[in-house]
Amino acid sequence: MTTNAQRPEILRYTAFSGSPEGGNPAGVVLDARGLDDGDMLAIAAELGYSESAFLTAPPEGLDGRAGRAYTIRYFSPKAEVPFCGHATIATAVALAERTGPGELVFATRAGTVPVAVTEEDGAVRATLTSVEPHTEEIADADLAEALAALDWPAADLDPAFPPRVAFAGARHLVLAAATRARLAALAYDFARLEALMHRLDLTTVQLVWRESATVFHVRDPFPVGGVVEDPATGAAAAAFGAYAREFGLVPEDTVLTLHQGEDLGRPGELTVTLRAGDPRVHVGGTGTRIA
Repeated sequence: MTTNAQRPEILRYTAFSGSPEGGNPAGVVLDARGLDDGDMLAIAAELGYSESAFLTAPPEGLDGRAGRAYTIRYFSPKAEVPFCGHATIATAVALAERTGPGELVFATRAGTVPVAVTEEDGAVRATLTSVEPHTEEIADADLAEALAALDWPAADLDPAFPPRVAFAGARHLVLAAATRARLAALAYDFARLEALMHRLDLTTVQLVWRESATVFHVRDPFPVGGVVEDPATGAAAAAFGAYAREFGLVPEDTVLTLHQGEDLGRPGELTVTLRAGDPRVHVGGTGTRIA
């Protein structure tokens, strides 16, 4: 630590699963007042999770009840990221276990993110509301480089899903596989994909396969964070929801189920809610503490 202050309590929670063996683990530090950027990065690297979350006092003017509003920062083992969905869910569950369910507000580098926490039959569920999303085209040369790094022939893409960069707090390249087998066979060039992602300022690559009208399977390579694959990715889920709605792939008002982590042995489930007239995306799931 940068001072002689006592090392803060470091919690471990998983998000998007009610089992410690499922979902995506995150480090959670509920009181990071004594930490600087280097300290937070060192803790995230020590934990080795795709991201860890660090809470400090809210900025002046943040709208939220006392004790229910915070500044939150996210660090992967290699760098700070502007927004992380699963670490937000994990943090909200950790706070709810201490102060009860209800409304929370987080100030992130990407903007203000409200989170609603409920409890039913002993299960805690948190739902975040994204910042306003958008999509943008990807250059043909950059798409070709992404496919080459993934070792995916262009013919293996689902033509109904145009490749795009989608944003709902962080940038993700959305690519849709034509088959579940294509999605399952993920063995990519880590350094090559990492270099492209740094150049395009991408957080993950959101790989999807459509099982039915409202059910998808997804995977997220995350080499820029020093992690081969993210087991459950709330920020990418929000970006994908906005993307799917924009291109008319799902109704304007709908609830989507995203299955992630099955291919890693850490199954998780993300609920993506789209509401007519609301440009934002709502991503929810359960969470639990890892002993």
